[in-house]
Amino acid sequence: MAYIELHDVVKDFKIKNRRNGAFGNVKNFFAPQYLTKRAVDHISLEINRGEMVGYIGPNGAGKSTTIKILTGILLPTSGYVKVGNLEPYKNRKQNALHMGAVFGQRSQLLWDLPVQDALDLFRGMYRIEEKTYKKNVEMFCDLLGLDQFLMQPARQLSLGQKMRANLALALIHDPDVVYLDEPTIGLDVLAKDNIRAFLREINKEKNTTVLLTTHDMTDIESVCDRLVLINSGSVLYDGGLNAFKEQYSKGYSIRVTFADPKEAIQDTRFELIEKKDAESIYHVSQSDFQPGEALAFLASHCKMQDISIIETPIEEIVKAIYKHEA
Repeated sequence: MAYIELHDVVKDFKIKNRRNGAFGNVKNFFAPQYLTKRAVDHISLEINRGEMVGYIGPNGAGKSTTIKILTGILLPTSGYVKVGNLEPYKNRKQNALHMGAVFGQRSQLLWDLPVQDALDLFRGMYRIEEKTYKKNVEMFCDLLGLDQFLMQPARQLSLGQKMRANLALALIHDPDVVYLDEPTIGLDVLAKDNIRAFLREINKEKNTTVLLTTHDMTDIESVCDRLVLINSGSVLYDGGLNAFKEQYSKGYSIRVTFADPKEAIQDTRFELIEKKDAESIYHVSQSDFQPGEALAFLASHCKMQDISIIETPIEEIVKAIYKHEA
């Protein structure tokens, strides 16, 4: 049985349609008109305990609305939602005890409170046993380097330190699921790598379910095994990363180093992109050749010193989908 279930979920928002001018303002006051905007459009998803799922889409696609429904902040207009056998919007307190959340643009830290005091505050709020609390703090110090700034107030922390502290606060009570909305936004490369490694380790050690929304596709490739792509509130794709690349990628590139620098591939199905001395890069359409077929073809028709396949980055594939759906 799935840990997170969404079946045919719809979320509509009423937006006031404001009319201009003095007479329009009178109408707005006495006879307001409303427009309906659909943020989530009949979404159905099932996520098992321990899965790490990337939930992506362009701005306004419905990602944050979905997370707010799962956390119990929003009530769906229609449909069925359960998280660990609880309906989030009907059981907000019980649901909160089993979840953690980190939003890249918001912080759970208090401005003048040291990180250690914030952790102590969360310990009391979640009624965490002393043994469990100490074990988790030690783990976070080891994996996130919290011990370097435990006694510093939030106002003195760097952006990366604040994000690590927020992750610790979200996971201090051993939640069954953690929702992460842009957890690496604005961080440097090293900080991003540390957070990705931490999420993989937490999932491995505690079987924590992770739902990650981000515009950084490296986060998805580094952390998640499953990808859910939405646009205009509807699911466009739900499956593995490799299957996603195969389904949506229009092609790939091949880097070839010829034995003779003057040699070139004469077949028009290989489009020359770049050439430097004996090395050339060609673009190949999936409809013309699968990678294995292309390698076999070149091996039988050319004299080469080296050859390699260059996959289209997942970020480029997603960008192309966004442009097509816009």
